[in-house]
Amino acid sequence: MLTDTDDLRFLRLSFDIARKSREGGDHPFGSILVDADGTVLMEQGNGYSAEGCDMTAHAERLLASRASRTYGSERLRRCTLYSSAEPCAMCSGAIYWAGIGRVVYGQSEKGLKDMTGNHAENPTLDLPCRTVFGAGQQNVEVIGPLLEEEAAALQAEFWNAHPT
Repeated sequence: MLTDTDDLRFLRLSFDIARKSREGGDHPFGSILVDADGTVLMEQGNGYSAEGCDMTAHAERLLASRASRTYGSERLRRCTLYSSAEPCAMCSGAIYWAGIGRVVYGQSEKGLKDMTGNHAENPTLDLPCRTVFGAGQQNVEVIGPLLEEEAAALQAEFWNAHPT
């Protein structure tokens, strides 16, 4: 069983992945998948540039798709997806359909939208992941925002350097 301390440690690991994504020339988003025993199963940075300017190549969607192909939904229900920012509506749908049972995130979607505005590369949907998950038939536990100032700093550094 993961503890609050584990959640903070793994969330900061998703921040490290977001930094690596940014250093690789991509948007600063990162996610990891952790099982109930605290084993990191997968990590994923944003794939916008790496996937040929694919606007749907968000870290969480890419990770959820890979996880769905690799692990059964029974195992994924006991896993946590940690994300540097709140999963958008698209990513929340992918997490839901993959069967991942828990999400912990840093910066809120609303905070990201307030920061980036209507940036052409990040036209943020201000739709909380809890709302998306709440419309489904399977329970997805959501924790966040956590460490929001740290998470927001990752984004501010990038978007301030890449104005619209």
